[in-house]
Amino acid sequence: MNILVVLFPLALGLGLIGLAGFFWCMRTGQYADLEGSGWRMLQDDDLGIETGALDEILDDGAVPVAAERARPVH
Repeated sequence: MNILVVLFPLALGLGLIGLAGFFWCMRTGQYADLEGSGWRMLQDDDLGIETGALDEILDDGAVPVAAERARPVH
């Protein structure tokens, strides 16, 4: 029965910490854009090719240095 004296305040304290963390997330905008990161992971921005370099590849056939580094090696 004495353990309730320890567990009851501990459970209330952990619950309040979780509630405070939830309100902090809501205030800082953590849940503002739920779908944005899912769409961002589908973009190929990590290839390292600049948009101007892609135009040069398509127009001239010349391969800029940044595009050479981004090509996979087979």
